[in-house]
Amino acid sequence: MFRKILIANRGEIAVRIIRTCKEMGIKTVAVYSEADEDSIHVHMADEAICVGPAPSNKSYLYIDNIISAALVTKADAIHPGYGFLSEDKDFVDACIKNNIKFIGPDKKHLEIMGDKAQARKTMIEAGIPVVPGSKEATNEAYKGLQMAKEIGFPIMIKASSGGGGRGMRIVHTEDEFITKFNMAKSESMAAFNDDMMYLEKFIESPRHIEFQILADSYGNIIHLGERDCSLQRRNQKILEEAPCSVINEDLRRKMGEAAIRAAKAVNYVSAGTIEFLVDKDNNFYFIEMNTRIQVEHPVTELITGVDLIKEQIKIAYGEKLNLLQEDIRINGHSIECRINAEDPEKNFMPSPGKILKYFPPGGYGIRVDSHIYEDYIIPPNYDSMIGKVIVWGANRNEAINRMKRALDELVIIGIKTNVDFQKEILNNEKFIQNKVDTSFIEKVLFSENK
Repeated sequence: MFRKILIANRGEIAVRIIRTCKEMGIKTVAVYSEADEDSIHVHMADEAICVGPAPSNKSYLYIDNIISAALVTKADAIHPGYGFLSEDKDFVDACIKNNIKFIGPDKKHLEIMGDKAQARKTMIEAGIPVVPGSKEATNEAYKGLQMAKEIGFPIMIKASSGGGGRGMRIVHTEDEFITKFNMAKSESMAAFNDDMMYLEKFIESPRHIEFQILADSYGNIIHLGERDCSLQRRNQKILEEAPCSVINEDLRRKMGEAAIRAAKAVNYVSAGTIEFLVDKDNNFYFIEMNTRIQVEHPVTELITGVDLIKEQIKIAYGEKLNLLQEDIRINGHSIECRINAEDPEKNFMPSPGKILKYFPPGGYGIRVDSHIYEDYIIPPNYDSMIGKVIVWGANRNEAINRMKRALDELVIIGIKTNVDFQKEILNNEKFIQNKVDTSFIEKVLFSENK
């Protein structure tokens, strides 16, 4: 097994990886920016090394400094977490050149599945249904407009690289296409250093359902069921749950088989997620593959009992999966609420600052993944997510009630958070009845508050 792993990330995911490494007897190295000197992951790791000033492009995205930190500390592997360099093929190249194991997929997987246009082509060839869309990517707005006319409005503009809701716009009419295309292109360039865009037919009122997979280097691939990630604001997930209680066993089987087929189509190795849209008639369409661990992976862990980070590390080391598909049993229901330092009353404006009081919830069936503590100062330089509250229940209703209790217990004073907004979701009658889709936040919750 690996002797020492460097975690090329920050915040709650860095803490999450360190915890599993400790349980596996693996030494850890934390990297941090000057703004994160007091972050908890720095103190939890066996070693820590500063990789640059606060801006991400000078620290967490600075490949040379991350590699240097690994070489100096003699780490034999790097875990990228999610975001930052987790899907950067140049970073994988740098790891290979320096004889450091990248805990994730091969470069070829990032090239194929990271390019959404190429991913679509690959899935079509594998016989997996995809959302109608452009055959190629483009950075030319007027060329994109011609493609959009052929597909038909409404259109979803998507960054060819990256994810996390960045570089995405919904376009309902021809008149607004050019403006929104250029906005999405600029956002993609800033986030991913890539301005190539592709287009998809916008499926109205779908559910966003994703399947977690694990694949080893011996050709063994399994899925661990699905997650319902339909609760989104501006294409970014807010609340996730597993399993999706509105899809039947036949649809679950078909989607699970499609997810495995998608991974096999590229000979995928590592943990990954196959994302689908499911329309009102239960037709499903492949939208993308995330070639990394997901923010929402804990809900899958709670209903399957599988430590996904541990499995990811073992696969990277070259071990064979010791799980078969028939070993995976879905037990109960899990919900995750993302806790963000933001002010919902001011259009969710980020709310960095000092945490004066912090009390996490506890009790049966409750898990908190976070990096905050009393007197911790949240820097303004990074994503606003400061933690996740995850609960397990015997069924969806019990999970909802347990999450309500958990959020009532959660105390964060000194900054604004979205906790009350999460409570509003949980108490909404349509959410309780499971009558949701990807437009729920904008069309239901926000309209009710007007």
